[in-house]
This record gives sequence, structure tokens and C-alpha cells, in this order.
Amino acid sequence: MYKTHTCGEVGVDLIGQEVTLAGWVHRLRHHGGMLFLDLRDRFGLVQVIVDERQQPETFELLKRVRAEWVLQIRGRVERRPPGTENLAWSSGLVEVLAQNVQVLNPSRPLPFPLEERTGKHDETVRLKYRYLDLRRPRLQRNLELRHRVLLYIRNYLSQRGFLEIETPMLFKATPEGARDYLVPSRLYPGHFYALPQSPQQLKQLLMVAGIERYFQIARCFRDEDPRGDRQPEFTQLDLEMAFVEREDILDTIESLFTEMIPVVAPHKQILISPWPRLSYREALLRYGTDKPDLRFGLEIKEASFFEQTRFPPFRAALEQGGSIHYLLVPNMSEWSHARRAELEAVIREHSFIPFSLLRVADGWTGSPLSQQMTTKESEQLSIESGAKPGDGCILVAGESVAASSALGQARLWLRDTFQLAPINVLAFVWIVDFPMFEWDAAEQRWKAAHHPFTRPRVQSSSEELERDPQNVLADSYDLVCNGYELASGSIRIHESELQRRVFRVLGLSEEEIERKFGHMLEAFSYGAPPHGGIAPGIDRLIMLLADEPNIREVIAFPKNSAARDLMADAPSPVDEEQLQELHLKIAETSSNIQ
Repeated sequence: MYKTHTCGEVGVDLIGQEVTLAGWVHRLRHHGGMLFLDLRDRFGLVQVIVDERQQPETFELLKRVRAEWVLQIRGRVERRPPGTENLAWSSGLVEVLAQNVQVLNPSRPLPFPLEERTGKHDETVRLKYRYLDLRRPRLQRNLELRHRVLLYIRNYLSQRGFLEIETPMLFKATPEGARDYLVPSRLYPGHFYALPQSPQQLKQLLMVAGIERYFQIARCFRDEDPRGDRQPEFTQLDLEMAFVEREDILDTIESLFTEMIPVVAPHKQILISPWPRLSYREALLRYGTDKPDLRFGLEIKEASFFEQTRFPPFRAALEQGGSIHYLLVPNMSEWSHARRAELEAVIREHSFIPFSLLRVADGWTGSPLSQQMTTKESEQLSIESGAKPGDGCILVAGESVAASSALGQARLWLRDTFQLAPINVLAFVWIVDFPMFEWDAAEQRWKAAHHPFTRPRVQSSSEELERDPQNVLADSYDLVCNGYELASGSIRIHESELQRRVFRVLGLSEEEIERKFGHMLEAFSYGAPPHGGIAPGIDRLIMLLADEPNIREVIAFPKNSAARDLMADAPSPVDEEQLQELHLKIAETSSNIQ
């Protein structure tokens, strides 16, 4: 056998025994006639020593060995001399005195060093040689954490009556909010499958089938513009339940996460339990976003006491139906002029509406607004903001959501610039009562804010849905943590007629409804139960638990920020013969592949 023990298993209980180990050379050090070799496998590190006087041939062999060579080592376990222990290793109290060494495979010089202490390396090189990057302990810890999370989820849900069911990867192209990845059919020229954006329709059909409690660790595909917390293909915990209301689903996920996190990531602390709930509009007005980070304060507030302001830009905004909102900025008087300019640039980047920066000295100063504030306005701003000498305020005037959004960007800039959010804290919050529809100005039609299978919060007649869609709320909900959307879900429509009404609001003709969704509507006509579900993103969850800056660090083989696989050089052209088999022809286009 190649090994009797893993490197992580070698400990004081094996002192005096002979072991056979196999792994990679992590580090080599020469000290006179002694050679010290750190051998690494997935389970740990162990120090191997070779004495030139006792093992001259082995010593001579190892003089040629370099980092990342694969070795098999047979030797005797001994206790380390006092003062040389390494308590950071599970094997740090012992060492292995080598008796025989065999080279299983040499390694070329590496394109980048694997040691963590060498710092960050160019991500392009890391992704090109991802199989080497994954040897690093940090990334292996991330993959192990991912495994523990998925194992916990499977056990937890299985014990509560959920069935794990796989759904097809080749399905029908249907609108779900993003572009589909299409798969051409060789057997049916001109016809295409689509890779699933989610198993949304299929899990609803499982509820019609009487499964009642379903889950799947589902692979999903969306042809979206990439960013740090998004990939073309990703993994989600897909979950659906029959005969439930919103509270049943929220309680299920909240209980799962609350019980799981102390087990898989004990260094993380959940800030508030039970998790708070905010309506969509409340989140926008208080935090400037529907993905609020609650790990720090600095809430946005409305300055209604400025209703009689004499400051012309603010006066004009109020006369146009707007309002004035403000955000407290601690210790702003200590800032340099450059830092103030940086904050002003952040606000301007996200808003064209008027704003003003004030600071507390002897009253409010630092802006033309301060010269036109009444005594009452000045005093009221001090009282309601809680500002202390040295603090400041940002005031923005305009439409309520736009004003809050600009301050929300300033709030995040303050968080990142001054490190206001503790890294080991998880601040979960449920966002509820989203709009059912959003107006698409470019296409001049209503679109589903979530997806078209979401149930309205209040049962509406066909006339009400079609007459006033902008005021219809959806029975949908998002789970947000530390400023990231972790999950999205809803109670579904289970009646054919209500589903048709929603499709009509979205501008679909009867022919389109039948062509795209006829299978769903027919299924609902055979006794579909009330049902709902949710889909937490596994990649983003692991990213937060592992304290990583983006999801690429917790996925074994991710795409880069341009949605390319640098290791395999994909996407890539295919042979003309393959295109002909699929009845495809490539239109002339300029390539943007770098």
C-alpha cells in the first residue's frame, strides 16, 4: 500500500512504530548533515528527518528533491526534542525518522508559490493552474467547509421528511429573469433545450405529484454578466413544500441555519435571533437597498423638520414632491479634504439629486445649507441625529427611494473605509412584501419582480391585477446576510386561472401562454396543492462562512470575472463537423475573447 497513515494521523500514540506515508513535499531545509522535510497530504503536515550519517543514500536522493514532488516515505515515529515542537500541527509533537524514500513523481518548477505566507498571487495565473491552487490549505479548508455544510443540510432535511430528488439538466427554455444557456438538439434540428436557471417549474410539479417536501442541491445556469458574488453556473439549496404558508418556509430555513452555523463555523456569531423582518420599502428607506447590512448602525432617516427649508436646491426638491433624508457620519471633522471629496464623489456617482455635507462644530457648519438653516432646524437635526461635536451629516433631497439609495451607497462606503462591520458576525434579515410587478420602460410592459409563478399577497380579481399592477404586493421573501442576498423564495400560484391572469398582466398572448407554460397550467388543473419554496445560494453562504472576498474562492473550478475557464480555455470554438451535426452555422462576429 502507498500509505499506512495520513500525515495528519501521525501523533504521540505512534511513537516507536513504523509508518508509511505518501504526499507532497511542502518544504525542505538543510542543516549540516541533517535534512528536514515537511510532507503534506490533505489531512495535515508531518516533519520527516534524514540523518546523512545513518541514511547516506536517502540523504543524497533528497538533495535532488524540490517542492511539490510526490514521495513515499517509510520511517519510525519519534518524539521531537524539547523546544522544537510545532503546536500548530496535529503531528507537531513528533517527527518521522526516514528509513526509505521513493520518488513517486517529480514536479516541474511551479508557476507560483503555494505557501500562504507568500501573499496574494495573480488570479489569472491561479485559475489557469487551478489544480495547483487547490493544493493550498486555505482552499482545501474552503472545500472541506463546503462539504460539511452540504452534509449537514442533507441530514437535517432528510430527518424532517424531505426527499432529495434530482431534476433534469436539459429542460425547456422559459423566462425566469435571466438569459438561458441553450443546448441545440441534434435529433430535432432548429430546436433547443435550456440548462435550468433553477428547477422552479419542476419542483412545483413535484408538489402537484404529491411529494410535499422536496429538496435538491441543484446546479443552476444563468447567462448573466459576472461579478464577485455571481458565476455562470452556481449551486443552490432548492426547497419546496406543500400545504404551507410563508411562516412555515421562513421558520424551516431560519432553524436550519441557526442550528448549522455553530456546528460548521463556530467562529461565526449570529447577530440577532430570531431574525428581523423588514418590508421591501422599509429596507429601501432605512438602508438605501433591499440587501441591507445590519452589522453596523448608521440608519438613514427622513428630515421632515426641513419642510420649510429656505435652501433653494432642497426647496425645489420638496416642491416637486420629494423629501429630505440624512445619514449621520461619525467623526467627520477629523477627515482630510481628500476624504470628504471621496465621499462626495460616491454620492454623485449614484445620484444627480442635490446633497449637502454638514459637520458639528459650534453648531452646524461646512456647507451653504448651514448658512440658511433656522435655529429650529439646526436644533432638531442635532436632537434627531444624535450628532456629537466632531460628527457630521449627509443630507440628500429628492424622491424618497432615490435619496435613500444615494445615502445607502454612502453608508456602504463608510462601512468599507472605516471597517465598521465586524467580520465574524452574521446579520441575517428577512425582506418581505416585494412588489409583484416592475415596469420595464425599454420594453413598455410589466415584468415579474421575482418570477411569474409568485402568488399575489392579496387575492385580486382579474380587473384589479390588470388595472393597478404597480400596487400589487407579492407573497415573496428574500434572505439577506451582511449585504448579500442569500436566498429568494415565494408562495406559488397553484390555480390555473390565477396563473393565466398573471401571465396576461405580463403581456403574454394566449398562444404564448400555452406554448411556454401549457404543461404547468394543465398540471394545476389536476388538484395542485398550495405550496411554496425558497432557494438559498450555497456559494454565497460558504463565501460568508469562510470569510472570502468572492465566491470563486469557494468553488473548485470557477470561471474568472469574464466568465471564462482559463484552465480549460473555455468557451472555445468547435469543429465544423460538430456544427453541421447540430444544423448550426456561426454568424460572422467580432470576437471579444482576450
